[in-house]
Amino acid sequence: MRAVRRFFSFWYDFVVGDDWMLAVGVVVAVLVTWALAATFSAAWIVMPLAVVALLAISIGRAQSAAPTPFDGGDHEP
Repeated sequence: MRAVRRFFSFWYDFVVGDDWMLAVGVVVAVLVTWALAATFSAAWIVMPLAVVALLAISIGRAQSAAPTPFDGGDHEP
């Protein structure tokens, strides 16, 4: 049982990593591409657009979570 738990723990860490929202975004993009592939010949465009959008979202979230630099005052660096 311990080996099974370690196996799934590895795959969870590998796929989801630190940000579960990006993993969900990739799954949604794959599902949308799959759904459009039957009717739309250029369904491949969904994945590159999703990568760009998810990268922008990830960078925006990382920047907003980053600590702000010290804005001055009496202390010198």
